[in-house]
Amino acid sequence: MPTSTQLLAAAAENNESAIDTIATPTLWFVTIGVVIGLLVMDFVLTRKPHEVSIREATGWSIFYIALPLAFGVYIWTQYGGERGVEYYTGYLVEKSLSVDNLFVFMLLLAAFAVPKELQQRVLLYGIVGALVLRGIFIALGAAALSAFDWVFLVFGLVLVATAVKILRDTVQGTGHEIDIESMRVVKLARKVYPVSSEYDGPRMTTRIDGRKALTPFALVVLAVFATDIVFAIDSVPAIYGITGDPYLVFATNAFALLGLRALYFVLENLLSKLVHLGYGLAIILAFIGIKLGLHWGHLQNDAVPEIPTLWSLFFVLGTLLVVTATSIVASRRAEASGHPLHNTDVEVGPDGETLTQHALRHPEER
Repeated sequence: MPTSTQLLAAAAENNESAIDTIATPTLWFVTIGVVIGLLVMDFVLTRKPHEVSIREATGWSIFYIALPLAFGVYIWTQYGGERGVEYYTGYLVEKSLSVDNLFVFMLLLAAFAVPKELQQRVLLYGIVGALVLRGIFIALGAAALSAFDWVFLVFGLVLVATAVKILRDTVQGTGHEIDIESMRVVKLARKVYPVSSEYDGPRMTTRIDGRKALTPFALVVLAVFATDIVFAIDSVPAIYGITGDPYLVFATNAFALLGLRALYFVLENLLSKLVHLGYGLAIILAFIGIKLGLHWGHLQNDAVPEIPTLWSLFFVLGTLLVVTATSIVASRRAEASGHPLHNTDVEVGPDGETLTQHALRHPEER
């Protein structure tokens, strides 16, 4: 009787969706080295807490957009137009999803009243956490897809279900609500350690009456890590709907995430005006979910059509342009009528503090 290992090997050998990648060990080594180098550079740049100017943020945003675009030219010239289109489409999808991450980061930073000079360090921790988690999910996804082609259908259903949830939340106006006090990771941290009411620079711990205590900085970092898990579950199936190459999946995720720290400060004022982005993301995820379902069907029967990646690129780009334009128009009309629209809101208590600030200063009321 064959063992489970032999069955998995046979499934992978007979499966048309077995991994096809452009990556060599050298390319993986260089890419991971560049990613780590950029992260180290960001940690060095943020070692001294300071408020980020729009000029500084714009400069780094241009760099982190130019870098992946230039890398796409390398992919296109070295490995052909098909892989180039896969890369650019995947990068565009992941970048649009990462902008949605920024909404949640904005809420967390506001809810925890993170000082301006510490915000970029929180964002950097969030980016590192997201990269690690997505790396794990990418590896698991590649192993699953190489062994079982029905995983394409599962991923497609996950994306369609996510699209329905995003659409419902956007229609109801609850798309970016966060209840800090109910987050399990925050509750657990408070049970294990006391929490100080004041920030102590970028330190995770401090001392209260001689006892070690967590700082609010530690809590917000834990909260960001928790949201990273949710976003990884959505983004990894989405990119596998564009390309089955684990290397391109990793590269697009890495490049989309690396520039978030600077992009946050560039888009900070614009983010709240992208009131229709939820509709766009729901449409894009549903489209990719259908694309994955058709791909699974095509593996079963050649008569089932597939959606070309180039069509996906035009569809994603067109959707993002439309929802951005309609968001700006809707926001301007709302402001002109005296009822501005906001995509992010933080609940404030009667004393003018955020609820998290109040909870930190008055732990006896929890």
